[in-house]
Amino acid sequence: MRSEELKYDWERLLVKLSQQFPGDGDIDLDGVLLLIGAQELQMGYLRLKKDEKLNVLHIAVCTVLEPYGYYEFEKRDDDGWPHFKSLKPLPNLKAGEQAVLMKEAVVNYFKSNGYL
Repeated sequence: MRSEELKYDWERLLVKLSQQFPGDGDIDLDGVLLLIGAQELQMGYLRLKKDEKLNVLHIAVCTVLEPYGYYEFEKRDDDGWPHFKSLKPLPNLKAGEQAVLMKEAVVNYFKSNGYL
């Protein structure tokens, strides 16, 4: 994805999410990932502890990177939490490059789900 296209799509996504989920602050990449993880968890509203939020973020990362061949969905456990297996190691990227990869994966996730 070209950087201009990604920047446009990312900003469009943030505006749309901010309108749908108004709050006190600006939504960022971690906030979007929490939304994705919560959506994929399919458990409705939950009050989560810090370690559970990290697990929800992990679900989101695995979900958005699955089409890139990094993860594969395995199963849902008895509590309904999805589990993924790692197929290949993530590339060694600088922080900015990681953010670009994640934003691209997030935008593609929302596009593939008909949100964008």
